[in-house]
Amino acid sequence: MAENVFDTLQERGFVKQTTHEGLKEMLGREKVKFYVGFDATADSLHVGHFVQLMAMAHMQRAGHTPIILVGGGTTMIGDPSGKSDMRKMMTREVIAHNAEIFKKQIGSFLDVSEGKAIMVDNADWLLDLNYVEFLREIGTCFSVNRMLTAECYKQRLEKGLTFFEFNYMLMQAYDFLVLNRKYGCTLEMGGDDQWSNILAGADLIRRKEEGKKAYGLTITLLLKSDGKKMGKTESGAVWLDPEKTSPYDFYQYWRNVADADVRTCLSLLTFLPMDEVERLSALKDNEINDAKKILAFEITKQVHGGQAAREAQKAAEALFSGGGEGGSIPTTELTAAQWKEKPQLIDVMVLCGLTRSRGEGRRLITQGGVLLNGEKVVDEFRALEEADFVNGEAMIKKGKKVFHRVLIRV
Repeated sequence: MAENVFDTLQERGFVKQTTHEGLKEMLGREKVKFYVGFDATADSLHVGHFVQLMAMAHMQRAGHTPIILVGGGTTMIGDPSGKSDMRKMMTREVIAHNAEIFKKQIGSFLDVSEGKAIMVDNADWLLDLNYVEFLREIGTCFSVNRMLTAECYKQRLEKGLTFFEFNYMLMQAYDFLVLNRKYGCTLEMGGDDQWSNILAGADLIRRKEEGKKAYGLTITLLLKSDGKKMGKTESGAVWLDPEKTSPYDFYQYWRNVADADVRTCLSLLTFLPMDEVERLSALKDNEINDAKKILAFEITKQVHGGQAAREAQKAAEALFSGGGEGGSIPTTELTAAQWKEKPQLIDVMVLCGLTRSRGEGRRLITQGGVLLNGEKVVDEFRALEEADFVNGEAMIKKGKKVFHRVLIRV
């Protein structure tokens, strides 16, 4: 008898909450259509989305059909869940651009060929809604009193929640209803911060479709052992786009996770069998580094492909052993105009994304956290000179593990 995918998701730590009894039985009994929504709030997915993509991949491997919903319509409002302030308003053009990028990225993680997956954009049905008709059909199914108790709204009430954002839950619930009517979708999945919205959608289907069963499942958020969100660095989010986070930086992020986070990352973000996950995460002291190397390689391979993962691994090992080889080390080439200005090291660090400001760069240098070509920098206003570049290259090291190569052509 084939393994129930619910057991797989539960064993690997994906399942946080389910809306109603009977979901596991349904997944073992029939092949279902399920959906996950991605609002197009940026021009790339990040590692938080990757957890959801992995859950979708497990579902698809078990024979279930993913409906990938890109939120071209809901992004016009912005989900208030987990936000202390209203999201920045975005134009339709920017949202449409981001949505197209999302579709391409998601297509590299899931099999989106004919019959294997369905890709939709809720702009197709949300942007042309008649508001009064929508309120008459959908708004009457929602209790304001109950909505105000939802966590996604409750934490915003002190600072102020606009009526504009208050509509978001209705929109997401309506998405589920549309997908249920059009494709027979019976399950919505999403991050655990989506619990209230997912529950609202499942309840809306039961109300509008004469008790028809619909389910929701929330996926564990990717958190560090200290409870903070994983996938954040000093320079911002860890993106899945190689232009925004290079494969080398991506590899290094996972290579440097805390020992306590290795098991979580291996089980959620790789397809390694669970007995191998348990073996690797049980390693102690220096041996845990072997597990981190495997973790970094496997995740980088998942996101950027085998060749990029091998190049990142080679570059990391070359640097660790005192070399400087490896084509995937993040690299910035100074233009002739930039070099003509005789830039200070802190200016170049800002340019390379190693620091967010000159002030932050100065602090790093004064604290002894910056090396140039292997030598500690002591002058916070040190100017770069031609002699710093061997064959046109110089290597900046920030802290213990962040490297960046700078090139000039003189």
